Parts: sequence; structure tokens; C-alpha cells
Amino acid sequence: MINFNYETEFELASEAGISKWIADSIKHEEYKLEEINYIFCDDDYLYNLNVEFLKHDTLTDIISFDYSIGKLIQGDIYISVDRVRDNALEYDVDFDEEMCRVIIHGVLHYCGYKDKTDDEAKQMRSKENFYLSRLK
Repeated sequence: MINFNYETEFELASEAGISKWIADSIKHEEYKLEEINYIFCDDDYLYNLNVEFLKHDTLTDIISFDYSIGKLIQGDIYISVDRVRDNALEYDVDFDEEMCRVIIHGVLHYCGYKDKTDDEAKQMRSKENFYLSRLK
């Protein structure tokens, strides 16, 4: 089950389509979807979570709390719509594309992909691009 929650003035255009895409992506990675809660919020909301739970005094576009057990995916993914909008402008990409990139980024973390090193980040970006190409 995938749930979308909105703590800011934003709504996905096609929750059903995005849900199917996420579920198909998880299946393709040979994991099983239990439950993911997406919470779309603003910079202040996510900043406060970042400070409180991760002790990071910075803005970020996504924070994911992973409750997965083995190959069973479950967790909460918080996304700052403000950061996604700014990143789309900075990287000169469409807002919806950047939002979908961030949406799948959280899922890929749940599937075991990391992005701390250069090699990990390259693999993560490659996976994001692969799944974005399957959305279109």
C-alpha cells in the first residue's frame, strides 16, 4: 500500500499512476511492497525533522525512515516540495521529473542502494534514470 499525505499546498497529478510505477519498480528490484507513506511538506517542516531526528542543520529534499524487514519494504518518506522546486530550477529540469526522481530515490534506498560515495551516487543516479524512463 502506498499512501500520499500533504502537509503543504501540493498534490500529485496522478496518485494512481505514481503508485503503480512505485510498486512495479519495487517488484523489478525483487522486493515486496508492504507500506510506504509519502509526506509532502515544505522546507521548514523537513528542516525540523532533519535537526530533530538526524541532527543535521541543513535543508534537504528528502528524508526516509526505513522500517523494512528483509525484502519487505515499508517506511515513511518525507519530501520538501520547496527543495524539489528549487532543484528543478537549478538543474534545469521539469518539476514533475525532479519530483519523480526524488520519489523513486527514497524507494531505492529501501532496496539497499546508497549514495554516500561517488560510485554509489553514480549507481543511484543510473537506477533513478532507469525507473524514470519506465514512467514515461
